[in-house]
Amino acid sequence: MQQPALTFDPELLLAAQGIRVVFLDVDGVLTDGGLLYTESGETIKRFNTLDGHGLKLLQKGGITPAIITGRDSAPLRTRLQALGVEHAVYGTEDKLPAAERLLATLGLDWSQAAAMGDDWPDLPLLSHAAFAAAPANAHPEVSARARHVTRASGGAGAVRELCDLLLQAQGRYAALLAPYLTTADDPA
Repeated sequence: MQQPALTFDPELLLAAQGIRVVFLDVDGVLTDGGLLYTESGETIKRFNTLDGHGLKLLQKGGITPAIITGRDSAPLRTRLQALGVEHAVYGTEDKLPAAERLLATLGLDWSQAAAMGDDWPDLPLLSHAAFAAAPANAHPEVSARARHVTRASGGAGAVRELCDLLLQAQGRYAALLAPYLTTADDPA
């Protein structure tokens, strides 16, 4: 079996070992943070397929993605439904109580939580989570408080990078990758 090409610093992996839930912001994390409006006032969002596949892999690896966002939109709900994301809180600026309710629902605590955000409203989650992450284009106050700042920007693979890191920390990455590495030359 081929070894994964992607690696992370061992200390980073150690810090992320016990994570069972990941709280994610949307605008600036799952999207590039830009807001596009149609003439009728409908919001249009652009999502990255790398992030989407990462969220699916995360779920296969036993880690629950949870979305907590200050906005609500039909495109967001459609995307999360397509990805099988079951836990989401929409339209809240006070994200900490929402996260605490989700933790209680899942029977988890902050020592098992990671969070990724890009701006000030995300800081309470990042400060409580056992593992805090930020995309490359996060506000400096957020980046300064993150355990890991991704190489990728929000909406451009930052969430996928976090998913890959968490899956490696849990020892599940290689097994999830293996079926994709099968070639015609490999014995059946």
